[in-house]
Amino acid sequence: MTDSNGRTRVLVVGGGPAGSVAATALAQQGISVQLIESAQFPRYHIGESLTPSCRTILEQIGVAEKLDNHGFVIKHGGAFRWDTDSWIFDWGSQVGSRSWQVDRSEFDLLLLNHAQDNGVKVSMGVTAKAVQFTGDRPTSVRCATDSGSLYTIDDFDYLIDATGRYGLLSARHFKDRHPHQNLQNVAVWGYWTGAKMLPDTPTGGINIISTPEGWFWVIPLADGRTSIGFVTSKESFARHRQNQAPLNDIYLPLIAESPALSDLVEDAEYQGTAHVETDYSYVGGHFGGPGYMIVGDAACFLDPLLSSGVHLAVYSAFNAAASIASVDRGEVTEQEALDFFEFAYRRAYTRLLALVSVMYERYLGKDGLFHISDRLVGATSPNPDDAPSSLSFAEIIGGVSDMREATDAGTRVLTEQLADEAFKVQQRSVSGVDGVSKPDFSSVLENPLRDAKSTEYTLVTTPRLGLARVTEPSV
Repeated sequence: MTDSNGRTRVLVVGGGPAGSVAATALAQQGISVQLIESAQFPRYHIGESLTPSCRTILEQIGVAEKLDNHGFVIKHGGAFRWDTDSWIFDWGSQVGSRSWQVDRSEFDLLLLNHAQDNGVKVSMGVTAKAVQFTGDRPTSVRCATDSGSLYTIDDFDYLIDATGRYGLLSARHFKDRHPHQNLQNVAVWGYWTGAKMLPDTPTGGINIISTPEGWFWVIPLADGRTSIGFVTSKESFARHRQNQAPLNDIYLPLIAESPALSDLVEDAEYQGTAHVETDYSYVGGHFGGPGYMIVGDAACFLDPLLSSGVHLAVYSAFNAAASIASVDRGEVTEQEALDFFEFAYRRAYTRLLALVSVMYERYLGKDGLFHISDRLVGATSPNPDDAPSSLSFAEIIGGVSDMREATDAGTRVLTEQLADEAFKVQQRSVSGVDGVSKPDFSSVLENPLRDAKSTEYTLVTTPRLGLARVTEPSV
């Protein structure tokens, strides 16, 4: 798909982490890329806590050192207080890596500038309004600029939809986005200076603290600031927000009523108005088709409990870029690339969905969570009577298991086991657990988690980014 005349061969719609990573990775493979973004960066965005998998991918596209030098907080893990249990995860000792806590306005701009530095043609203030198809393939995108001008882009061969919750393809064109009924939550958050962290929190780590009605995140940011948010069900939030009370009148009492949080902010100063987001757990019916792939939040999004948003965004983007690059070089057919992409992305999403849903059931305890985490990555203990470790849990929430499986030729059995475990979560009886809905995995498990064709390829980064055919797949 490269073009010596400079014609756009891949159009990326959306300039967040997914769009920037996909565009940069493709441009580094010599493919001509145009990216349009509706906002003018920098712009505010939530989703500040990143995973080690993000570092791995951002190192691959040459931007990790810029992030290290920018002044973001280096994140080494975190601490959970979940119901009656407490535990920490230390990525340095458990997975040999680290990540960042970021201000998304700065982080996203840095990634977008890096894409431009690598030859991507970037236009901000341009909103994609609709996609026109010829047969099953997108052939043009109708756009509007901030000034009101209308025009059409029709000189591309591949479209990557990275439009986030806007959902250019899944929500607006195909209309096949499905919400997860058991994860219809609301998040309300604000910023503080001088807040403390839980004891024994790894350096720069996140805190997750449960309450009877939900849970808090506590994320340390640069310059002594801290992001503190509360996640609860829509029903619980509606009870708190009677008579349309201002958000601060809901948020600040929630902090004050929590013994753990009131201690952490005892000497801190609140920085202003609270923010709110709702209806954010969903999945699209499919993630790609002839001539297009849907990455990041445009394809699916999950409750923020495990800080998976940016991981899923950059992971899907990197896999999409590898798939398109291999099609460009004639190493795989387009359908083979689409099979790999859908398979890899949906596998990652399904595992996180299973773990988040189990945590919200709130009756397993940490040993139960660790046992399920082991099964979700195919780990076995040499002594079944031993207490489970938190290693598999740390690998899942760090995105490490996803990266390993994308580059591992022998994951068919593990993938079938993952599908089985997700079904078990779906079918587990929750009678007697007040207020808990049975998780709904139908929309993810109807898709190709068991598709043997998808395990015929692995992600490779050397000598160049792409897909490698597995000549002797593991059985």
